[in-house]
Amino acid sequence: MPHQIARTGRLLVVSAHPPAESSAIALLGQHGHELIHVDSGAQALALASRQAPDLILLDLPLPDITGVELLAALHAQPRLRQIPAIVLTAVSDRQRLLRAFEAGAVDCVCKPCEPEELLARVHVHLHLKLTRDRLEQVARERQELVNLVAHDLKNPLTSVLFACEMLALPEGNPARTPRYLQIIDESTREALGYIRSYLESQAKPGQPAHDADAGGTACAHLDETLHWLAARYELQLEAQGLRLQVDPSGSDACVAISGQVLRQVGENLVSNALKYARAGGELTLAARAGAPGFWQLVAQDRGPGIPESFQSRLFKPFQRMDAGDAAAPVSNGLGLALARQIVGHAGGRLWYEDREGGGARFLVELPAAACTQACGSPRAQTP
Repeated sequence: MPHQIARTGRLLVVSAHPPAESSAIALLGQHGHELIHVDSGAQALALASRQAPDLILLDLPLPDITGVELLAALHAQPRLRQIPAIVLTAVSDRQRLLRAFEAGAVDCVCKPCEPEELLARVHVHLHLKLTRDRLEQVARERQELVNLVAHDLKNPLTSVLFACEMLALPEGNPARTPRYLQIIDESTREALGYIRSYLESQAKPGQPAHDADAGGTACAHLDETLHWLAARYELQLEAQGLRLQVDPSGSDACVAISGQVLRQVGENLVSNALKYARAGGELTLAARAGAPGFWQLVAQDRGPGIPESFQSRLFKPFQRMDAGDAAAPVSNGLGLALARQIVGHAGGRLWYEDREGGGARFLVELPAAACTQACGSPRAQTP
């Protein structure tokens, strides 16, 4: 179904007189528009800055400022620049009207005016503005979805590429060929699964399509997730000189998120280590008790860590840190930002802290869940 564009909006009426004294302005309220009245330019600027209206109606003259000055002040603020402003004035001087248009007015109406004429002009400019807003929102949502899909596909395709490169080595280990073929098969199916999920579901940006319908029943077994990450990435880590250590909880620790999504979050943390901790020699994946009612998945390394100057931008989209290694995989700066969104959607949190003795530590804390058969665990154990 196509998106519906609202026919009414919030109108900021800047006038020295109450709207009720003008039959034309009063008619706008009778047709469902929300009228917010201020009687000075200073009040108009302050109110519009706090909460931008859908349209501004300037009933001139004003006691403290000229119409051109107010329009210029409004358009000096980027977030107010796209708000249509209609000027009502008794002056029909051509030069003054031209200056109003140059200052940013979209229309000028000479007073006295027919109420129906003003209503029609307001409807036209308001519809154009709300349509533009909706198109910009749709464009943002589609770009976010494109970013999400592209990022979801990156990890399994990277695994496929790694396995293909290992198989192509003339001095490769034949004993590992079955495992490389298994990685190619599993990763390809995983990528196809993501594509199918996005095509068949109505996921929102920041919420993975494969988790959109999980509701409150999703759960994942932490130890099984660690073992899956180890099986998938141990050979890749080894090829980059990183030794993997897995410290499971040793219990039926389950968390309230789907297993596929938790694996995806874990893959983001492992891929970070592959890019930035290659000189550290080790990566540890651990499951442990967190705050009461929560479990943690921890990824820590002995790499260079995150510079303090970059830590405030670490979880923002498209922020890339120089790996200092020309051979390191290229980062798009989306992994940690999307991982934090995913974890937050599940009621948890993801954060970074410097590791004692050097290195980086990422912590994912999620609510404990009553495990279902899908987790592969018959019961839940609360930390």
